[in-house]
Amino acid sequence: MLALFDLVSALKSELGGLFETLVVALMTPPISYDASQLHKALKGVGTDDDVLIEILASRTCSQIKDIVKVYKKECGGKLEKDITGDTSGHFQKLLIMLLQVNEERRRDKRDTDEGVEEDRIEKDAKELIAAGKGKVGTDEDTFINILGNRSHEHLRLVFDAYKKVSGNDIEDSIEGATTGNLENLMLAVVKCAKSVPAYFAESLYRSMRRAGTDDQTLMRIMVSRGETDMLDIRACFKKMYGASLYTTIQSSGDF
Repeated sequence: MLALFDLVSALKSELGGLFETLVVALMTPPISYDASQLHKALKGVGTDDDVLIEILASRTCSQIKDIVKVYKKECGGKLEKDITGDTSGHFQKLLIMLLQVNEERRRDKRDTDEGVEEDRIEKDAKELIAAGKGKVGTDEDTFINILGNRSHEHLRLVFDAYKKVSGNDIEDSIEGATTGNLENLMLAVVKCAKSVPAYFAESLYRSMRRAGTDDQTLMRIMVSRGETDMLDIRACFKKMYGASLYTTIQSSGDF
């Protein structure tokens, strides 16, 4: 029986283009695949912020820990150092917070009540509202500290309280108060806190609705979510866009 490395090498010699990239990706262990995508995003020509946002906003605490270990072993560097060297400002700060996981942090408890701090829900909501109405601009640090340090369950309750008090969805406020990669990262954290499958359904839709499919995003999501929550993503896609994900992908190319 061929070793995995030999099998991948054999496949590479027989295939080409996007189909080769897809098949090799499917043969790669999920954590190694995530680490390689982050390394490519950081070490390519210019930083691919979209990949950093997608992976760091959506992965669980344990997955992030494993990615950090595999990145060091297989990519020959420290992920936090590479992110720090290629990003800056508030965008960098929130990325690093998402990377520096610990037992009190959010994502391992995202579907339980354990990560909810009842006495902080209304306080967090009011702080977010105040942060978006500052006289000299948005208080990004408040948004970052709350989005980066609360459980998914806690954030969902905060978002409900935020809407009840302000009359607005948190996404609308973020879009009106921030721009660029920081806005995209904050929105990704919010959407993943609400529903990771819905976040990926939207990302898939966006990758295929443009003039020309975003093949790399489409492939990355299908590979990385194929054995985790693809059935949920398919259901969300159908509910959100009234079309089958299967049929939509069929029109995007042979690979």
